[in-house]
Amino acid sequence: MNYTTLPNTDIKISKICLGTMTFGEQNTEAEAHAQLDYAFEKGINFIDTAEMYPIAAKQATLGLTEKYIGTWLQKSGKREEVVLATKIAGPNRGMEYIRKPLNFSKQNIHEAVNNSLKNLQTEYIDLYQMHWPERVMNMFGQRGVTQIDAQWQDNFFEVLSVYDDLIKAGKIKHIGVSNENPYGVMKFLNESEKHNLPRIATIQNPYSLLNRLFEVGLSEICMREQVGLMAYSPLAFSFLTGKHLNGMQPDSRLGLFPQFTRYNNDNCYKATRLYQDLAQAHGLTLTQMALAFVHQQPFVMSTIIGATTMAQLQENIAAFDVVLSPALLAEINKIQATYPDPAP
Repeated sequence: MNYTTLPNTDIKISKICLGTMTFGEQNTEAEAHAQLDYAFEKGINFIDTAEMYPIAAKQATLGLTEKYIGTWLQKSGKREEVVLATKIAGPNRGMEYIRKPLNFSKQNIHEAVNNSLKNLQTEYIDLYQMHWPERVMNMFGQRGVTQIDAQWQDNFFEVLSVYDDLIKAGKIKHIGVSNENPYGVMKFLNESEKHNLPRIATIQNPYSLLNRLFEVGLSEICMREQVGLMAYSPLAFSFLTGKHLNGMQPDSRLGLFPQFTRYNNDNCYKATRLYQDLAQAHGLTLTQMALAFVHQQPFVMSTIIGATTMAQLQENIAAFDVVLSPALLAEINKIQATYPDPAP
């Protein structure tokens, strides 16, 4: 297992992060514990979750993912050996059952942190992230901004001040953002520098062979400003395993949750076929090539993997031993040029 450090800290994290959004929906508590045991045995010490999980989000299962992690932490006694990341849900997602209003007010942030601490059965959270911005912006499949969110008021300073209090109270150690864009990242960085407030250490955004938009703008910011990318959906909701090329698999995430449509378009199918042919020509599976590609990018701090079966988890972890040659990377870039970012 390869390790790095959380930016501007001495916290060692594995280059593979275990994603857990299936815990409580597609995976039982026993299956979740088995995955956590196996991942830890393989050297993964970095676990990511969120208050709104599992996916697909609904009121009946709210918080189960964190609770399953919490029971594992208590049973295993490994809290001090893992780096635990979770997220507060932002507005604009039809999840009023979490809290009303669903925003980043001081009261809501404190409530969310306290709920997560209770669910996770821990006294502190190593990395606390904002799951998506408060303002309306282009994310989750939307391209470009055509209208500024005039209802939203700039509150970067106020949000960072709340996190400053929580860090001083010992409830969280570091903060990060998720599904953010260059504007949001730079605003948080500028406000923290201007007012000596906590600095965002990470950004959790999608990044894969089918979505390389992070390379435009955000990659330079993160490398220059030392903000680590936690790359999620490196297999594009299982699309980059190749298993959907002959028809959508009904028991897969995309089959079970048809509302996630960003990968279900003609160009995704066309690009994925080319990527699969390329991988096979080099003696690799598409899964191996897709994960190795993300892992090798210099701006990727850690790659988030998730699985519904132990076989998938084992295959995914093993893929990080693969190193792609410059020639193969050049062929990947040719396909990207033909079908650029079909799944934003």
